[in-house]
This record gives sequence, C-alpha cells and structure tokens, in this order.
Amino acid sequence: MLFSQLLIPTLREAPAEAEVISHQLLIRAGMIRKLASGVYSYLPLALRTIRKIETIIREEMNAAGAAELLLPIVMPRELWEETGRWGIYGKELLRFKDRHDRDFCIGPTHEEAITDLVRNEVRSYRQLPLSLYQIQTKFRDEVRPRFGLMRGREFIMKDCYSFDLDEAGAKRTYQRMYDAYVKIFRRCGLTFKAVEAGTGNIGGNLSHEFQVLAQSGEDAILSCTGCDWGMNKEMATERSIAGQCPQCQKPLEEMRGIEVGQVFYLGTKYSQALRAVYLDQGGKEQVIEMGCYGIGVSRTAAAAIEQNHDEKGIVWPVPIAPFSVEVVCLNKGADESWQVAQQLQAQLSEAGIDAVVDDRDLTPGVKFKDADLIGIPYQVVVGPKGLAKGEVEIKERKSGVAVGVVKDQVAGWIRQKII
Repeated sequence: MLFSQLLIPTLREAPAEAEVISHQLLIRAGMIRKLASGVYSYLPLALRTIRKIETIIREEMNAAGAAELLLPIVMPRELWEETGRWGIYGKELLRFKDRHDRDFCIGPTHEEAITDLVRNEVRSYRQLPLSLYQIQTKFRDEVRPRFGLMRGREFIMKDCYSFDLDEAGAKRTYQRMYDAYVKIFRRCGLTFKAVEAGTGNIGGNLSHEFQVLAQSGEDAILSCTGCDWGMNKEMATERSIAGQCPQCQKPLEEMRGIEVGQVFYLGTKYSQALRAVYLDQGGKEQVIEMGCYGIGVSRTAAAAIEQNHDEKGIVWPVPIAPFSVEVVCLNKGADESWQVAQQLQAQLSEAGIDAVVDDRDLTPGVKFKDADLIGIPYQVVVGPKGLAKGEVEIKERKSGVAVGVVKDQVAGWIRQKII
C-alpha cells in the first residue's frame, strides 16, 4: 500500500477540544475525524487497527467455543419493557418512533435481543450450553461525550452472551471467557489488570473489569503486591477494603486504569424476565442461566495509545499497529531509491509483513515527523547514502534505535523481530 493511496491527513496541532493524549494523537495522526458530538469517522489507519483488534477477539472467542452472529441495532420498545429497562435506562437510551408511531431504540447493549432469540429457538437441555457473540456499532446518548474514542456516543463493541443449564455451568463458562479475555489483551500487546467490579445497569452478582494500566486512566484500582487479586477502588471502598489484600494480607497499591472490557455472571435476571427456559431430562421446565462479556473495540485502540506514546506521537504495539512497517522513501525522484522502496514492499508482503510506503513528494523531515507521529513499529529508510553501501536503515519506533541492514535482508530481519 502507498501512503498516497490512503487518506492520512496529519496535523501539527490538535484541536483545543482534544483533552486526552489518545484523542489528540488520533486526530493529529489522521486516524479519526469528528462528525458530531461523540461520533467519529474512522479513517484508513484507525480502521486497520480496529480490524486487527477484531481479528484477535474473533480468534479467541471462537477458540473459547463462542459462535459469531449479528443482531439488529434497532430494537422494539416492547422487548425492553419486558425486562423493565425501557424506563430504567434513562436518557442514554436513544429512542425514536417509526412511521407507524411505534417506539424503538438504538441498541447500547443487546441482552434483550439475544435472550429473545434464544427463548424462541432453544427448547431442550440438549441445545445447551451455548455462547453467542457479535462485533457491532452501538450507541449510548452520553450527556457529556468526552475524550474522543474513550467516551463517545457511538462506538464499536464486542458483546458475547452465554446460556447454560445451571449456575455451575454458567460459572465455568464465565471462567472460560475470563481466560479468553486475558489472552486477547495479551495478544494486543497491552499491560492490563483484571479486577473485581460492580455490575451496574447490566445486573448479576459477579463481575470483573479488564483495565489497561495508564497514568491517564479515569478509574482507580487497587492491586495486590503479592498475588493477582485486584478490585475497582469504588467497590473496595464500599466493602471497606483498604491497605491489605483480603486473600493474602499483602499490601495493596493504587493504580490508574482504563476499562476496556468487562465480564458478568448474570444468573437468571434476563432469562426469568423474558421466560427463556428449557426442558430438562425429566421434561421439567428450567430457567436458563446467563452471562455476558463485553469489549470496547474502539476504546481498546484509544487505551493502547494512552499506554503507548511519547513526545513524538503514537508507539503502537506490533500486534495492533495499522502496519508493521513504514518504508520511507527519501527521494522518490531518484530511480534507485524508488525502485528499492517498491521492491522492499513486495518482499515484506511475500514474508507476510504488512507495509506502507511513504511515496509523497515531501522533505525527509516532514516524512520522519509523520512516521513518528503515526507510530508504526518499524521504519525502513531508503535513501541514496545508504544505497551507496547496499543498505537501508531500519529504525525501531519504540526504542529509537536505528541500524543499517543489507537491503535484501530486510524482510528476514523484521520477521525475526515481529513474528
């Protein structure tokens, strides 16, 4: 892919409204643009990162035994009234009437829709357990949308729902999804902490948040220095937990985190309200046990930037970077430099490494600044001085270390670093 084929409108300064670093850098790096309050267009680079996160999620959800589907974003009032949430949810629920004056809402979450589907299709214990997930755009009418993708009104989310025969089965599924989340965020290259959390409007009596650790995080969490235990500070305060871990009595430390995912054991909150039942082996009707599991996909991309940046711009973790390599051609007018840049892209592609070539007719200084701003993990600099020695320069964005590499060995050198 060529830089000139992509829409990457980089900026030297961010708009004044961009308060947090991820919002500033996503705008400056030409990755998002505001359409309305809390609503953003994802430009090509941002979408590539979103798709990489989605791929990791799909692979781990499928491995955990969940099947992907897609539910309607529009849901009727009657369904939400069955659970009582039409009135409870408040103004965050975007409501509207169709031409027949019937009430609908835009889905901020899909417990009602998925439970309605299952109650109509599942009849027997033989059809359970069942886990279903989707990756979809959702909408919550936040009163004060802030921080770009961190707290927007429209956002991309993965939501999964599990249906089990009994509480024991539901809690086994909960643990399996918890483990899948650990794998997902590790594969995204993020430093995170899973902590006990409240259940809020979703419901249930067991929940964990997955928090990407960052100094700019809006959530305070308590983490044990001696074991894996952690808890949302607000919840810990409610339970009068402070100073020592309740599991091992070791000291607690306070951290800041950005919530990117949450898992819930729901019990029968929705299945009871919507009468989602099955017939057991004795032909007796039983209420299905449920769980739900969400990941903010677009929020994860923003959280990755909050955790991985420097004074020059974004420093993407390799697994979710828009491209793994940016080939910076210093002099497109020089036949050899341009030819080598094209050859390198072809070699990298053959090696399974995604690369973009900066083919713009701009000064090297501008290209270097944009490369650092965009934050692609490896920059391959092609210029006359290096080519005179048969080399190109490879710079690692994270460390800033640059080395000369024989031009025909570039793909192998990078492959060893990222595979």
